[in-house]
Parts: sequence; C-alpha cells; structure tokens
Amino acid sequence: MLNDAEVAHLRWAIALARTARHHGNHPFGAILVASDGHVLVEAENSVVTSADCTSHAELNLVRLASTQYDQETLAGSTLFTSTEPCAMCAGAIYWSGIRRVVYALSEERLYALAGAVRANEAMRLPCRNVFASCGRTIVVDGPSLDPEAEEVHIGYWQPGA
Repeated sequence: MLNDAEVAHLRWAIALARTARHHGNHPFGAILVASDGHVLVEAENSVVTSADCTSHAELNLVRLASTQYDQETLAGSTLFTSTEPCAMCAGAIYWSGIRRVVYALSEERLYALAGAVRANEAMRLPCRNVFASCGRTIVVDGPSLDPEAEEVHIGYWQPGA
C-alpha cells in the first residue's frame, strides 16, 4: 500500500505523461525521488521528437540521474513511473543502481488499451521478471492508480488519434 506522498509522486509521473503527449510523444513520464522525499529528476518520453527509439521516459531519467548523482543517492532513491517499465528501461534501471520502482499502469493493461498497434511491437517481459534475473534486489510496487494512468492513453494508440 502506497502512502499519500507516493501516490502524489505517481500522479506527477502521470502528469508528465500528459506533457509528453502534448509535446507529440508517446504518453509516458517518470520521476526520481530521493530517500528524503524530494524530486531529483523528472523526464518524459521523447521518442517521436528526438527521433530516438530509446528515448523512453525511464531511460531519459536514468541518463540524467546517473550523470548528476552518485551511486549511494541512486540506490536510496525510488523511480516513479506512469507505466510499468519495458525490458530496455528495466535494464537501465538495474545498471543505474536504483533499488525501487513504483508504477501506475501495468504493461498488460497498456497493451489492452493500445490494441494491435502496441501489441504488435510489444516485448512482453514484465519488469519484475527482468529484475528477478539481476544480481541485486530491486523492489517493485505496482500497478497502482490504473484508472488514472489509463486516461492519458485513451485515444492515443488508435489509428488517426
């Protein structure tokens, strides 16, 4: 069960997903929160505007955070994300040293919302499975706030949206 501050952080990540969509990108957002509760880094998806298929919100966040903070800070931080990290992002989270991930929308729910558009390009590998094969423990909490997190995806993935 998430506390009120953690729910607020997830809502912030969802708000960043809305911003990413507004900017013409896929609707995903993420924030990194230090052990004392303050936000260290925020990032949104920029796959479309950067023309870089690896510019997922979580990967953008890890790139920023790993150049700004030491391993101890990263290990004590929590990554909050609007949607469950994909396998690529889970790998980056592992390599960064971040030890906790909290996500709003599950990967499976995203695929159900997106339909064939997203499912055809899916790498259906839950982040828990990626982290389970890693050398250190990464705590995963989620899904939480599925209904709120779904809203930003409504109408995005369907042709003509």
